[in-house]
Amino acid sequence: MTSFLFRRRPRRTVPPLSARVAHTVLGGAAGIVWLVLPGMTITAGVPVPPGGAAADTVTSAAPAAPAGAAAQEDGTSAADLVLPLVVVGAAGALAGYAYVRRTRRARTRTTPGGSRAAPTTPPLSELDERSLTLLTEADDWIRTSREELGFAEAARSGAEAVAPFTRAVRDAESELSAAFRIRERYDDGVPVDEASRRHALTGVVGRCQEAGRRLDAEAAGLDRLRAPELESGKALAVAETRFRDLAGRTAVTEATLAELAGPYPPSAAAPVTGYVEQAKDRLVFATTRLNQARQAADLADPERAARHLRAAEGAVAQAAVLLTAVDRLADELGAAKALVPAALTGMEAALAGVRGRRSASAGLSSAEWHARIRRADTVLAAVRDEVAGGAYDPLDALRRIVRAAEPLGWGRDGVVSAAGLLVARSTTALADDFVAAHRGAVGAAARLRLARARRLLAADEHVAADGLAREARDLAEQDVRVHGNPLSGTAEHPSGVAGAALGGILLPGDVDGGTPPSFGGPGTRTRRAPEPRPGTD
Repeated sequence: MTSFLFRRRPRRTVPPLSARVAHTVLGGAAGIVWLVLPGMTITAGVPVPPGGAAADTVTSAAPAAPAGAAAQEDGTSAADLVLPLVVVGAAGALAGYAYVRRTRRARTRTTPGGSRAAPTTPPLSELDERSLTLLTEADDWIRTSREELGFAEAARSGAEAVAPFTRAVRDAESELSAAFRIRERYDDGVPVDEASRRHALTGVVGRCQEAGRRLDAEAAGLDRLRAPELESGKALAVAETRFRDLAGRTAVTEATLAELAGPYPPSAAAPVTGYVEQAKDRLVFATTRLNQARQAADLADPERAARHLRAAEGAVAQAAVLLTAVDRLADELGAAKALVPAALTGMEAALAGVRGRRSASAGLSSAEWHARIRRADTVLAAVRDEVAGGAYDPLDALRRIVRAAEPLGWGRDGVVSAAGLLVARSTTALADDFVAAHRGAVGAAARLRLARARRLLAADEHVAADGLAREARDLAEQDVRVHGNPLSGTAEHPSGVAGAALGGILLPGDVDGGTPPSFGGPGTRTRRAPEPRPGTD
């Protein structure tokens, strides 16, 4: 339960001002009629006696009233009754009308006690969609902020200068992590009732907004910190140095990827297939933007120089992610291949030690226990056949060994635990790399599973973490396929722009203007957008 969430207390219903004014005027008119009406019914020619004996004398002395006068008196008496009845009836009709209007309004309100609902309260379906959108956006804010912070730290030659901004990113990460957990419980059906589910979605939205506010609060400070490096050209020099290093790495990484085709089947390198080409595409885009930044700096246009530099930094950072993923996977495949024989031996020894038991523990029947042992034997035999055959995927082999051990209650220590950690760590990192390099197309479902996989990995739940990370990668790839080429059907663009848009280096719908997301949340990440040209909308 977050502190910023609260329920509104129902307010007492107050009639509209127009209804209160109408009631007041009507009551006043009725009172005036009641005061004036008796005077209107008194005959002008006959004085009213003061009462007592004199009244009796006057009454006796008065001549008999003629028949016409009597009739007139009867008519006046009837008027005395009709006019008040008309007034009372009109007042009742108006009061009834006002009551019906208030009743109808109360029935259309959703808050307790008939109080007026907040005009901004959205339907549950709209709040659900908004929470997913904000989860995606908040994840992008943090990833972009972390990227720019890395370049700022390199230009400043130390972490101390950027410590306040590092704390802001960590605070935002904490808020986003809490939002992911709330949304995961929501997707699991917790809570159940609609009011609580609305409250949970509101918590997701609030957490994401707080993450954005935390980053927005520090964006101006980071601009001030980077201003001297931008003006002196040091920031541009840092980006150009990283660009040259990556350009030199590209050929080496490409050779590494080609070498994987020898000892391993194509499936082993499938997670990074095409990454070298994508890295080259990002570097082509970075080349263009670095040149534009240099030209703008020479023309004393610091705003345009900063905008082009930020776009180049984003492309350089993603190229590094893609190339590093290939190199890391090659190392992990080598480590897994070295670990497979030990994992096989350890599992076979463990199976030999328990094969004669009737059951592993209370609650597990002997038949189920032996069925699990037979399944483990089958998996180990298949893995041994693949190893003997030569080319095989060692990470996948370890994955199957670890999954065969889990139903038997093993895998928490020893070689099987090490194998599970290696597999889960590799799968989670590959999923995270894919999201980072394609975040312009990846939605909330993949990011939710990735966030959960990270938490399970930290909790040593290796099998569960590996499964969720694989799901996250599959969903992310599906999002990219559905998204397609972001510039398809549009005018021709410079090389690398489509990849930059897919990677979220340029904001959607603004690839022509080239607005790069920067450190910050929703209020500041587009602060480097180009000014509109004179005479344009």
